[in-house]
Amino acid sequence: MFFGSFAHTLDEKGRLMIPRKMREELGFKVYIMQGYDGSLSVYTESRYQKLVAEFENLPFNQRKNRDYLRIQFASTHEMDVDKLGRVQIPTALLNKFNISREVIVLGIGDHIEIWDQKKYAEYEASVKDEFENIAETIGND
Repeated sequence: MFFGSFAHTLDEKGRLMIPRKMREELGFKVYIMQGYDGSLSVYTESRYQKLVAEFENLPFNQRKNRDYLRIQFASTHEMDVDKLGRVQIPTALLNKFNISREVIVLGIGDHIEIWDQKKYAEYEASVKDEFENIAETIGND
């Protein structure tokens, strides 16, 4: 399980040093794809395969499913984690999501999120005051 929040700086080649606490569980191959709210999502190989299995259950003849699957698969990059625990984030993804060199790496249970540090601070501030109200409504739908 991934958890915690870690501030990191991408190197000049766009490589991210995976936080030490996350490296072992992450493995040597990861899948990076569009996340939510302006983040990138990073999945282990086994979790990504489970995600793909979930995608296969979405009927492709429904427009919303096609739209979602196209965006997700088109944004997915299979990446190797090097011996030093770094992953090269594709420049296209960094540019598309306006992720600068200063990032926040979040553990989100079954995956990791990568955020631009400034964008995450704005996001966190926007939901901070509503945290307790959000907690009360989770699972009550």
